[in-house]
Amino acid sequence: MASTIKVNNIQNQCGANIANKCGTTITLGASGDTITLACGASQTGFGRTGTVDWDTTAKTASFTAVSGNGYFVNTTSGAITVTLPAGSAGDIVGISDYASTFQTNNVTITPNGTDKINGVNDDATLNTQGLAVTLVYVDATRGWKSVTGSDNDTTGVIPAFITATGGTVTCCGDYKIHTFTGPGTFTVTCGGNVAGSNSVEYLVVAGGGSGGGEINNGYGAGAGGAGGYREGSNGSYCASPLATTALPVTAQGYPITVGGGGTGVSSPTPSTGGNQGSNSVFSSITSTGGGGGGAGPAPAVAGGNGGSGGGSHGDGGTPLIGAGNTPPVSPPQGNPGGAGVSSPYAAGGGGGATQAGQAGITSPQVGGDGGAGATSSINGTPTARAGGGGGGVYRSGAAGDSGVGGTGGIGGGGPGGPGTSDGVAGTANTGGGGGGASSGASPCYSTNSGAGGSGIVIIRYKYQ
Repeated sequence: MASTIKVNNIQNQCGANIANKCGTTITLGASGDTITLACGASQTGFGRTGTVDWDTTAKTASFTAVSGNGYFVNTTSGAITVTLPAGSAGDIVGISDYASTFQTNNVTITPNGTDKINGVNDDATLNTQGLAVTLVYVDATRGWKSVTGSDNDTTGVIPAFITATGGTVTCCGDYKIHTFTGPGTFTVTCGGNVAGSNSVEYLVVAGGGSGGGEINNGYGAGAGGAGGYREGSNGSYCASPLATTALPVTAQGYPITVGGGGTGVSSPTPSTGGNQGSNSVFSSITSTGGGGGGAGPAPAVAGGNGGSGGGSHGDGGTPLIGAGNTPPVSPPQGNPGGAGVSSPYAAGGGGGATQAGQAGITSPQVGGDGGAGATSSINGTPTARAGGGGGGVYRSGAAGDSGVGGTGGIGGGGPGGPGTSDGVAGTANTGGGGGGASSGASPCYSTNSGAGGSGIVIIRYKYQ
């Protein structure tokens, strides 16, 4: 039979511990009794009861909370920020609306470092009149959780979506789309805290390269490569095969650079390679301008490297094609240009986002087609961008056929034959490569290449 000891006070002797014998149970007090720790004493092993010790001196300015304490917060004179302590499992903090003014002047609860509130590393807002909350730190996954009601009603955490300005803004269902066809700033005023809505989808396309220019009796000039193509999506629209993950954003301004297309080559003497397009930039994403098309004969100019590479001029020697995906990123931002051929001369097409430029063809004489671009519905409409330009040709007498621009690039090379035979420019805001110039026999005319198409930056996010 268990024994019962009834005393008024139990104290340890000379700092010794009172420990129960393994397997036994010690019961303190009886039903209705109150057990009180002496002043200065502390307890361990009893666990947290879900209550705090309330500080009855109301807080009227921002402060850092201490675990185990509850605070009456008076926002009569203005909003107050409460910074939570670094969380450990079982930590507890209470907050109560002292003057019932939270609806007018809110309380912002700020987590410590990377700690979370209801699973989000972001501030929470208490904006309900008379609200009282008790927050307990659970673990690193959910962080601080309310134990007195729902996440929204009791803790006052307001679901927040991304809000931002900049560019031309359109809507597609629950999504906003910011389109930049020139330089600007994407300014984020709220980074969002709703799961799946604290990152942005993006499309960044650089300017395309221009085609090479030819003198009369040239070899036919290579086409310009498409501007680099980079895309990130969280699956809210039909993205291209090149899409990777969406990009997290925070409240700040993000400068936007939209690359221009390479300038076309006008009446060159001697033959001149095309010009590279300019880079487009958003946050950590940089797409490289497309490489210019090659030209010949001597001195031969190789197709340029870039987002996608420029095509080689018509030549039976070593193809002087431009490399794509330069500098390299993953997934690749583009592809190399196509090779030129001789007898008769037909130049290679520029590389595109999803396909290399095509080689020229000798019979029938045809300049190489531009590599295909990529199709995305990020702006709500399936649109192909970043196709390579078409290669030019050289033919005496009857006209040869120039290559056509890759899907999304347009920019076909001009036909060969007597007279001027200009390459066609890539389409603006697609990053398409410009067409390579074609040339023919007497009368002697210089021919011009097509300019590269300018780039574009599109940003998409859930706003409601």
